[in-house]
Amino acid sequence: MLCSSEMGIALLIENSHNTYIQPYFDRMVFRSSTSLIGLLSLLILLLRPVSAIRLGLLIRRPSPELPHFREAPAFRNGQECGSSPDRVINVAMTLDANYLRGTMAAVLSILQHSTCPENLSFHFLTAHDDAPELFSSIKSTFPYLNMKIYRFECNRVRGKISKSIRQALDQPLNYARIYLADTIPEDVKRVIYLDSDLVVVDDIAKLWSVDMEGKVVAAPEYCHANFTLYFTDTFWSDPALAKTFKGRMPCYFNTGVMVMDVDTWRKEKYTEKVESWMAVQKQQKRIYHLGSLPPFLLVLAGNIKAVDHRWNQHGLGGDNFEGKCRSLHPGPISLLHWSGKGKPWLRLDSRKPCIVDHLWAPYDLYRSSRHFFEE
Repeated sequence: MLCSSEMGIALLIENSHNTYIQPYFDRMVFRSSTSLIGLLSLLILLLRPVSAIRLGLLIRRPSPELPHFREAPAFRNGQECGSSPDRVINVAMTLDANYLRGTMAAVLSILQHSTCPENLSFHFLTAHDDAPELFSSIKSTFPYLNMKIYRFECNRVRGKISKSIRQALDQPLNYARIYLADTIPEDVKRVIYLDSDLVVVDDIAKLWSVDMEGKVVAAPEYCHANFTLYFTDTFWSDPALAKTFKGRMPCYFNTGVMVMDVDTWRKEKYTEKVESWMAVQKQQKRIYHLGSLPPFLLVLAGNIKAVDHRWNQHGLGGDNFEGKCRSLHPGPISLLHWSGKGKPWLRLDSRKPCIVDHLWAPYDLYRSSRHFFEE
């Protein structure tokens, strides 16, 4: 999850002082033939009058450095689905070359189980100079996907990150969810944020329809977990810090699956609230060990809308050190989440999968280069 200060010849950033960067591409028309040459995408970039970015015509095939994927089928709305703006379901994810295979599987699972897949609008945040290639790869796999891609400014968070127990947690893009409300357009009022290491096995509209009851975040809440373990002894021994949770019942929640009222997030300046705790960790004293999760907990734990646990069967990647296999928790499941060190595509490729990894495999669109050239 490396960041770059340049976005390549296709993207010229003219004003870095905007609150957020507009989408690189508002619309792309993709047509492919059945031959290898069909991977050359004809990208028609329709421009809007924006001050932040100037785009030029880009003709590009998916980068040879990125994995190749089979094209997904077109998923269409049922007759009961409307097409009005109030029917749109906004889904936000980060887009990273290292997790691209997981992103493809996640998107496929969401579309496959959605009653109204054409009502889904995907918002991808990326911090890479290969954003055009990532976009092209997504579009060649899902030609009909309603999507936009946004630049996450790494410099906003780079000086605020402190070292955690696992390097992957320290990457700037892991903190993009904190700045989501400031990155996507202001006319987007609510969004479902999802990590890339999960699959959805239920209609995501059910999660979207949750009554937020005035809360800024809705997510599965786990009050049986030992909440004290998410913070250091230094935190709990400091009376001023320990009273942070006074008046609320703090419970753990996983930030990889959240319904976010981004409109309220903006108005009540939650980004600044989370950043203030990151500053304590970075500049004053070490109060937690994990990356972007603890500052979320400090601000929001005990003050979120709890949803059914079926919407985040998390921890399937094992612990953060060894990634040992874990079994499913009892109860109904709507979302499987490989949070933790072990990722299903890596364990499947190594031929040492966990049993739960076989539940991810049916959504894997990856094809090897050898398979690609044999077709």
